[in-house]
Amino acid sequence: MKLKNTQIPHELRQTVPPGFRLEQRGDFEYLIVESIFCRHGHNLLVNSVKIHGEPAIKLHVKIGKSEGVIFVDAFWGSHAKLYSFLPEEVTPTTSVEAFCPVCGTSLMEEYTCREPECDSTRGIVLYLPGDGNTVHVCARLNCPGHHLNIIDVPDAVINTISAINYFGVGAFELFGE
Repeated sequence: MKLKNTQIPHELRQTVPPGFRLEQRGDFEYLIVESIFCRHGHNLLVNSVKIHGEPAIKLHVKIGKSEGVIFVDAFWGSHAKLYSFLPEEVTPTTSVEAFCPVCGTSLMEEYTCREPECDSTRGIVLYLPGDGNTVHVCARLNCPGHHLNIIDVPDAVINTISAINYFGVGAFELFGE
């Protein structure tokens, strides 16, 4: 998996949201998730699996009739994932059900995806440090939709960060679709 880069906006360099860090790698800066939790406070970052040299975000998921663990890249906007299983029956409308791998609590909630071509109304909610700070990820497998809700960070910065996506290998390429 090759890490792709996007130019980090100037306003983001001045206001890095809680739970993230900005890191220079070579000639480029990247926003990296460094603190993320389930609603009960269990840390979802694991050191046992690293993607691009950083601890991965571990989630227990159900995809269709299959279930297991996925590890998600901590580089914000990357869609790189490692699966502990091979999902069956993957279609363009397949959704993911996500759970905390520690306590098993559902990470799902109602969420209207902001991607123009997606009609999903379910999302995965992850918690950042600070009261009310969250990340919402579209539950539709292969949809790049994600959005931050951060208290005390200007909306313009939030919208800029939420628009960062690194498109790489996705489920359809992995599973022959």
